[in-house]
Amino acid sequence: MDDDKIIELFLSRDERAISETSSVYGKFLLQAAKKITESETDAEECVNDTYLQVWTRIPPDDPRGYFRAYLFRILRHIALDLCRKRGAEKRSAVLTEITAELSEVISDGEDAQTALEYKELGGIINAFLVEQRELDRSVFVRRYYDAESVTEISKSLRMNENKIKAILFRMREKLKDRLKREGYFI
Repeated sequence: MDDDKIIELFLSRDERAISETSSVYGKFLLQAAKKITESETDAEECVNDTYLQVWTRIPPDDPRGYFRAYLFRILRHIALDLCRKRGAEKRSAVLTEITAELSEVISDGEDAQTALEYKELGGIINAFLVEQRELDRSVFVRRYYDAESVTEISKSLRMNENKIKAILFRMREKLKDRLKREGYFI
């Protein structure tokens, strides 16, 4: 089932929305939660809490066109909150590394004032990614959206880790330039 149909189920308060979301995005959400919490049990709890939050937020939210990102953002906040509640002194090494890499390009989202700013920034980043070579775009998305390690990306693409790091560096620099041209100052 496609995203628009799933969102329609949420908007009509049809409970099948949860099972359809799980069917389409369950594995992705569980994998992402495991990377943050580093625990299978905690990851499952985060995914279930994500479904509950999505159920309560749609409506009034209508995340057509960015449903996967919408789910990931909710999951990420739930997982990080769970880590904090469990007394974690710091986030996992992977997330700390990813956050550090992107912090010189964009804010972490906590500083943004409105949903409109999120949507505008997301539109600029999406337009930027569409303009990039397929390989560069894939590496960027896998690293910063799917939270894969450089090692995981290099193994799956059968490329040297240094090549992956170079692609990511160039992409961050290009994105920084693009955001500056669009009026976002880092």
